[in-house]
Amino acid sequence: MTRLVLVLGDQLSPNLSALQKADKDTDIIVMAEVADEASYVPHHPKKIAFIFAAMRKFADALRDDGWQVDYTKLDDPENSGSITGELLRRAEQHDASGVIATEPGEWRLIEALQDMPLKLHMIADTRFIASHKEFEDWAEGRKELRMEWFYRDMRRKTGLLMDGDKPVEGKWNFDHDNRKPAPDDVDFNGPMQFTPDETVEEVLDLVEQRFGDNFGTLRPFWFATDTGQARRQLTHWVKHALPKFGDFQDAMLNDNRFLYHSIISFYINAGLLDPLEVCEQVEQAYKDGHAPINAAEGFIRQIIGWREYMRGIYFLEGPDYTSRNVLGHERALPSFFWDADTRMNCVSKTVAQTRDEAYAHHIQRLMVTGNFALLAGIDPHEVHEWYLAVYADAYEWVEAPNVIGMSQFADGGIVGSKPYVSSGSYIDRMSDYCKHCDYKVKDKTGPDACPFNLLYWDFLMRHRDRFSDNPRMGNMYRTWDRMDEARRETVLEDAKTLLSRLDAGESV
Repeated sequence: MTRLVLVLGDQLSPNLSALQKADKDTDIIVMAEVADEASYVPHHPKKIAFIFAAMRKFADALRDDGWQVDYTKLDDPENSGSITGELLRRAEQHDASGVIATEPGEWRLIEALQDMPLKLHMIADTRFIASHKEFEDWAEGRKELRMEWFYRDMRRKTGLLMDGDKPVEGKWNFDHDNRKPAPDDVDFNGPMQFTPDETVEEVLDLVEQRFGDNFGTLRPFWFATDTGQARRQLTHWVKHALPKFGDFQDAMLNDNRFLYHSIISFYINAGLLDPLEVCEQVEQAYKDGHAPINAAEGFIRQIIGWREYMRGIYFLEGPDYTSRNVLGHERALPSFFWDADTRMNCVSKTVAQTRDEAYAHHIQRLMVTGNFALLAGIDPHEVHEWYLAVYADAYEWVEAPNVIGMSQFADGGIVGSKPYVSSGSYIDRMSDYCKHCDYKVKDKTGPDACPFNLLYWDFLMRHRDRFSDNPRMGNMYRTWDRMDEARRETVLEDAKTLLSRLDAGESV
């Protein structure tokens, strides 16, 4: 009896669990470009084009491997517009007995599949290192779900950077060495850029026609769209940039968008690269003496630490996680998150880069746009949907915990032990943005004061009852209490004026 095998746009892996359970001789793979998935948030055109082009190439690879693939393009007149609609249509067409599916990475789609009037066999996604049960077992009984302790378990499980049961070079974490400010020069030209082939060009034309009004620049389009290209980018980065990645992974530059970052999160999250294979290549570079321990460990921690931990949190916390708002923030997302029209150079540069590349690195996301949104009291669900829409590596399982938890503290401290907030001094230390800004980062009050300086104290005062007893924040409140009363009043009044301008839709 024929079964359908669902392959989603972020499941483009030949070792996908659903494919492992299927039979080439009798089962039919279903892949579909559908309006529901392309528009549930206004995705960046580059993100849509990347996924559709990679899907088409993966479907061709599956056919070459002997599979029968029923592929629906977005402009197919018979396209039902949804994943479940396409499964039902194909089931009727083939008189299929049921569906095999690897578990999706979003509760929304999991629930939609479970509501279908078809027999569903949903299989765990084995491309991750930690299963749901492993994470649940690790989390059970813990007062604090700190990533560092989970990460150490993942090191032990994988054996990466281990010397027996001890970490190589005697330390688990070399993050202290990875906080150097932005260098004067970067001797790396950025990620490999791939010229669109016929398949990609066809997709670009389609996306331009259907999603041309979405936030984001579609062309030039340079992403890898198959595993071969993605592996070339990985090798290129390991050879030319990994040695300095650790030192400058938190740095930002006004006129350099990529620094020493790998730019492979697109490819890992879509399934074109296997995360463990990526980490093993980085580990080998360390063993060969090509990369220092702080670079290799810092990168591997992002993959088997943060990435796995975020997925664990997302599924542990359940479908309502994205609606969390423990701080009660309700301000609307400012228009400059879409048009980059702000005098704050750091925000303008990050949004403009996001518009052009569908990419910004973790510190730009956390400590520039995320920091501003948290300080200004922006509705965390709006912030969540913005990040989900604008970044090519954003899928809800990884994006939501990073935003709702780490960036916006909307989960009340499940992910972070304190809010990731800072004044302009952090941005000034880690970048050259402030040198090019209309505002003065050294000014604490007045019309030219950096908005981050004003909003930082305003945020702390708004939430003093919640955070004053936090051991990691006590010094901040003691600093405030030592300030001259007149200065405190001026800071809060200037912050109030700034927020009023935001509420009125004025440019800041």
